[in-house]
Amino acid sequence: MNRELLFAQTLEKVRALAKEQGNCITESQVQEAFAELDLSGEQLQLVYDYLVKHKVGINQPVNMDDYLSDEERNYLQDYLDELALLEPLTEGEKEAVTISAMAGDVDAQAKLIEVFLPEVVEIAKIYTGMGVFLEDLIGEGNVALTMGVSMVGCAEKPSEAQGMLAKMIMDAMEEYIAENVDAKKADQKVADKVNKVMEKAKALSEDLHRKVTVEELAAETCMSEKYIREAIRFSGNQIEYMEEESE
Repeated sequence: MNRELLFAQTLEKVRALAKEQGNCITESQVQEAFAELDLSGEQLQLVYDYLVKHKVGINQPVNMDDYLSDEERNYLQDYLDELALLEPLTEGEKEAVTISAMAGDVDAQAKLIEVFLPEVVEIAKIYTGMGVFLEDLIGEGNVALTMGVSMVGCAEKPSEAQGMLAKMIMDAMEEYIAENVDAKKADQKVADKVNKVMEKAKALSEDLHRKVTVEELAAETCMSEKYIREAIRFSGNQIEYMEEESE
């Protein structure tokens, strides 16, 4: 296998393992994972630096609060103050509630949601700085949690049910981030199209000393009439250098 490809795949596996361990991994685990590549000490340090940059703790968990903005800290403090009003449970009580929820007890499922709300917050912190608001991440996680408690019956033991809920929460947040990335790319593509048509229309308009038609702009550029009309529509018909077309 190509060395660069093997390195990339190994790095992704290391990040996945760290995520399973609370976004933390040991140096020995990293070294074992990359053993086949026989990395130098300097190269391993670059791997450690990369992991820390992506909020993975080496030998000990990182403090996710350090990655929050002031606005996120203020929101989070208010939200945690609300959660503090909920009745805390011991580990034994949490396990008992999980067992009842697995058996289909609706009240226990509602209680399990309350128990996991702080966990949603901790998971959301992992994904800060990825182009979405912490508040939105928590909202997505809470929706996944609410849906997930009705599915814990398929788990064989409480720890498995709790792990399933955590995974559903993480999956929901990752899906939300991916959707936002795709949406931003689409928005940028639209903006680029509008700007391109506007620049070309401005240049031709200045040459002709008047507004230009779609047909004229298409004839003078490599852009199709369809492309130009889409840009005009996306701009809300606000490209001032273009003649308005009759209905």
